[in-house]
Amino acid sequence: MTERTASIFRKTGETEISLKLNLDGSGKTSIRTGVGFLDHMLTLFGRHALIDLEIDAKGDLEVDAHHTAEDIGICLGKAIAEAVGDKRGIFRYGSMVLPMEETLVTVALDLSGRMKFVWNVKFPTEKVGTFDTELFEEFWQAVSSNALMNLHVLLHYGTNSHHIAEAIFKGSARALRQAVTADPRQTGVPSTKGVL
Repeated sequence: MTERTASIFRKTGETEISLKLNLDGSGKTSIRTGVGFLDHMLTLFGRHALIDLEIDAKGDLEVDAHHTAEDIGICLGKAIAEAVGDKRGIFRYGSMVLPMEETLVTVALDLSGRMKFVWNVKFPTEKVGTFDTELFEEFWQAVSSNALMNLHVLLHYGTNSHHIAEAIFKGSARALRQAVTADPRQTGVPSTKGVL
């Protein structure tokens, strides 16, 4: 399998983001978004996906974290799509039922080349620290749209917003890790269409 890396740079009137990703890394991360809780989530995402991930983001945080979170999601999605390439020889699908203390989350994804995002999550609080919990949905929708993948996130139960967010990021990481892993029995593209 060839090297599966991507470098994305995005500059708008609201944000400037540089993101580097290696799907075949070891989970090394360097995350600087200006948003402490998002740094925490993206660090554990890289670790659990076993991808190397570098993110430097500057955003209009004097407004709020919305543009920063969404634009990082856009860049991460684009990087996944670029790095995974034609998807030849991979599992394509990934899923994880992940417990985090009192919380249970299921994440399922398909690197189908088609975007579909289903979010069945309600946070019990409006914020985790200073981060608006509604922005998690914006972030993951941006990832799904730009990675061109089906992404389904289901919160079965949970009462602590920090645990719910962490379960979603860890579950998504583990599902992605499974989907991009080389399938020793799959020599071509994992689709009867021959292309994804």
